[in-house]
Amino acid sequence: MDMYDLDSYVAWLKDFIIKQKLATPPILLGHSFGSIVSAAYAAKYQDTISQLILVNPIGAPALEGPRGVLSKLAVFYYWLGTKLPDSFAQKWLASNTIVMVMSVTMAKTKDKKLRAFIHDQHRKYFSLFHTATSVAESFKTSVSNNVRTFAPAITIRTLLIAGAEDDITPLAKQKELQQLFPHAQLEIIEHVGHLTHYETPDQVAGFVQAFINEV
Repeated sequence: MDMYDLDSYVAWLKDFIIKQKLATPPILLGHSFGSIVSAAYAAKYQDTISQLILVNPIGAPALEGPRGVLSKLAVFYYWLGTKLPDSFAQKWLASNTIVMVMSVTMAKTKDKKLRAFIHDQHRKYFSLFHTATSVAESFKTSVSNNVRTFAPAITIRTLLIAGAEDDITPLAKQKELQQLFPHAQLEIIEHVGHLTHYETPDQVAGFVQAFINEV
């Protein structure tokens, strides 16, 4: 088994939850790639969690559709990093230019201070990884899987929170994703894309709290 395939992430999450020794099943929340891991976990171990919340879920195959070529180029970029000498691999994969292209593309806010904060966060943390192999394999896992695969098997209450301008999973695909779940509701935040946790945290928190309070 690959150390960074989806099964490995799910196994890690299972062990993490067990180690918490919680008195009641927790609410599981995942954003972006975390939505894939959380959905895969919920499909397999949903008796260990009470509710599922997916923020900006990856609701369509990343290697297909109009952005498929870009995803495949990114896979090649990370793969190439694993073939470089260690002294060059870190610089190649932690390229500030690549990070900024990603950050500028995803940020939708017009607020200059908020955009600067988002870019600074990505510069500091986006390229922190263990090895070139770990980041390449993890990225491949992230674009080779999506939430749609697991949705039909998840019968617990599920909340989907999506940005109306998300370029990674368009709103139309998020609406299709909702229909695949037996019990899911979809909340949409206007004028924001994939970074709802940065750009509209109060709205995300509000939807989460309202969803939890419904029980």
